[in-house]
Amino acid sequence: MFDGVHLGHQAVIETATQLAQATQGINGVLTFWPHPSRLLRPDNPQHMIMSPEIKAEVLHSHKVQYVIQQEFNPAFAAIEATDFVGHLRSFLPHLNSIHVGSNWRFGKKRAGDVQLLLQSCREAGIHVISVERVNYDGQPISSTRIRNHLKAGEMNMANALLGDVYFSLGSAIQGNKMGREMGFPTLNLPWNPDLKPPYGVYCVEVEGEFGEAIITLPGVANFGVRPTVEETTEPVLEVHSLRPCPFTRGSRLKVRWYHYLRAEKKFEGFESLRKQIAVDVQEARRFWGLT
Repeated sequence: MFDGVHLGHQAVIETATQLAQATQGINGVLTFWPHPSRLLRPDNPQHMIMSPEIKAEVLHSHKVQYVIQQEFNPAFAAIEATDFVGHLRSFLPHLNSIHVGSNWRFGKKRAGDVQLLLQSCREAGIHVISVERVNYDGQPISSTRIRNHLKAGEMNMANALLGDVYFSLGSAIQGNKMGREMGFPTLNLPWNPDLKPPYGVYCVEVEGEFGEAIITLPGVANFGVRPTVEETTEPVLEVHSLRPCPFTRGSRLKVRWYHYLRAEKKFEGFESLRKQIAVDVQEARRFWGLT
């Protein structure tokens, strides 16, 4: 799946990138959508860290030249492990090497392992590069581990395992200007990922283009359904910049999440909410060393 494109994924990708450069070849990532659980256990599907669009963008940032997104459907799920390499070769006749993690499984009912891959590829004249799992704090890095940290609001750990900072991507939309009326104007982004971090307040950075420059600003954000103001059916990410901000409605923004401050809650009224926002802003200023 390459969900998260974490440090373990990056280690596999790096071997393909290096070999492609050394042989004047091209590298690509084969990934799936939806997650196999959507087909195999639809009553309990796995929730994804990244959308296909964001995953592709991150993969390209790691020098991946091509992203092949295979629909995980009944026909694909039924391919026997012994037929899998032949299936790839039929679509990629010049396939030179396959790069995988040492725990990789493939084929119907996950019957194939690296040993079977080596055997199949030896017969087909394809090289296999198997990369040992990358550990953090003595435990293997995995997408499941990252998901658990994100669901708990443990952004420091999630970001450490990702090897990057979890981020949202989108265009700012028109809000109700309530934040501006309370003295804390916000940039509002629709953000409804498959796997949602806890609703609440976070220390963030917001990045966007202004003219020909890329500007990054420290900020504080609320992610949730705004129960005090106007409870929404889908969450919104409201970002208040801690420095003068040139971004406006329609600006394409990347918001990086660094630290979880508190859970979202419903306040008795706007004055109580305003006082709490002031506290949140001070906490964020301390986090960013702006006090």
